[in-house]
Amino acid sequence: MDTTSYESLIYDWNRVGAPPRPPRVMLDDETLRDGLQSPSVCSPDIDQKIRILHLMDALGIDTADIGLPGAGPQVVRDTERLAREIVDAKLTIRPNCAARTLRADITPVVDISQRVGIPIECCVFIGSSPLRRYAEGWSLDQLLRYTEEAIGFAVSEGLPVMYVTEDTTRADPETLRRLYSTAVRVGASRLCVADTVGHATPSGAAAVVRFVGEIVRDCGGEAGIDWHGHRDRDMAIINTIAALEAGASRLHGAALGIGERVGNTPLDLLLVNLVLMGYLDRDLSRLGEYCTAVAESCGVEIPANYPVFGKDAFRTATGVHAAAVIKAFRKQDRALADAIYSSVPASLVGRVQEIEVGPMSGRSNVIFWLEHRGIEPSDTLVERIFAKAKASARVLTEAEILEEVRTEGRPEC
Repeated sequence: MDTTSYESLIYDWNRVGAPPRPPRVMLDDETLRDGLQSPSVCSPDIDQKIRILHLMDALGIDTADIGLPGAGPQVVRDTERLAREIVDAKLTIRPNCAARTLRADITPVVDISQRVGIPIECCVFIGSSPLRRYAEGWSLDQLLRYTEEAIGFAVSEGLPVMYVTEDTTRADPETLRRLYSTAVRVGASRLCVADTVGHATPSGAAAVVRFVGEIVRDCGGEAGIDWHGHRDRDMAIINTIAALEAGASRLHGAALGIGERVGNTPLDLLLVNLVLMGYLDRDLSRLGEYCTAVAESCGVEIPANYPVFGKDAFRTATGVHAAAVIKAFRKQDRALADAIYSSVPASLVGRVQEIEVGPMSGRSNVIFWLEHRGIEPSDTLVERIFAKAKASARVLTEAEILEEVRTEGRPEC
C-alpha cells in the first residue's frame, strides 16, 4: 500500500452533510493588541513584536491589529514602528488599529497612517447590548451619534473602517439593525460581530452572523462581516467555524488563545482546523515557531496537553497505541504513522510522532526507542529498561534510559 492510499481506509463522517466551502476566508491576528490584555502575559518589546509580525506574514495571515494608539505615547511609537516595518520589509500583511468611537482615539491612527504612507484600517468599537448600556448609562441614541461621528471622521480622513459592536451576541436585533445600518450608511466597509464574553454557542454564532448578513444585504450588500470570539465557555473555535459557514469572511484570533480573561480564539488551532477542513490551503510548517515566539515573548507556558503544539500532542507511551504507530513506522510510511492514532498529521506542522517508555508501555516501545537512536536492543537491555519503566510512576526520561544503556554489560556487584 502506498503512502496515500491509507486514506481510503478512513470513513470521514465530517464530510456527510458538510456545508460548501466558504468563498473567502481571511484571518485577523489580534495577538499584539487584544491578546496582550490578558492579565497574565508580559508585553513583548518592539523587536519581539517585529519578529512575531514577520511570522504572521510568513503564515499568510491577512491582517493584524498592531495597537490602540489612543492608549498613549508608547503604544503610538510601537504601532508606528510596526506599520513602518510592513512598508520597509514589503510584507503582505495589512495593519489595523483599535479605537473607541472617539475622535481622540482615531486621530493617532490617521497620523500614523499619513507618516508611514500606508492605509491602516480603523477598528472602532462600542458596546451594543442592553446590559452594557444599562451599566454605562448609555441610550441607543447616544450610541448612534457616537457611531456616526466616529466613522464619518475616520472615513473623511481616508481610513478604511471596521465597525465593532461589543457584546453583539447578547444584543437585541433592533439595536443591531440600527447600529450596523448607521455604520454602513456613513462608510464602514466591514462589520464585526463580537462575542466579547464568550457567550455564544455554535447555533447562536451562526444565527447572529446570518442576521447581520441580512442587514448588509438590506444596505446594499457591500460590507464584509468579521467574527471575533472569546474562550469563556471553551467554544471559541467551533463558534468561529460556525460564523464562517454562516457568512463571516474574516475571523479573529490570537496566538495560543491569549487575551482578556481566559482569552481569544486560538488562531494557531483555528488555522490547523481550517486547513484540515479544506477551507484554507496553507503552509503551516512555521506555525510552531510562531507559537513558541509568542510564548517566549509574552511569558506564557504552552501546556503539555495543548493541542498540536503542546509537547504531548504527538507523543505516546501507551503500549497498544505505540504498537500501532510503530507498525506504521516499520512500513516506512510516515503518513500512516501520522494517521493511525492522530487526527492531525504531525508533519503538517513540522513535527513527528514520538514513542516514549513508561509504566503503560510494552516491550515494543523499548525496542523502538532504542532502535530509533541507533542502539542495539539486546534482550537483557530491553528487559532492564522494561522493568524500570514498570516500576516507575511516570514516563522515563531520556537520561534514565541512557543510564541503563551505559550500565549494560557492567558486571553485577
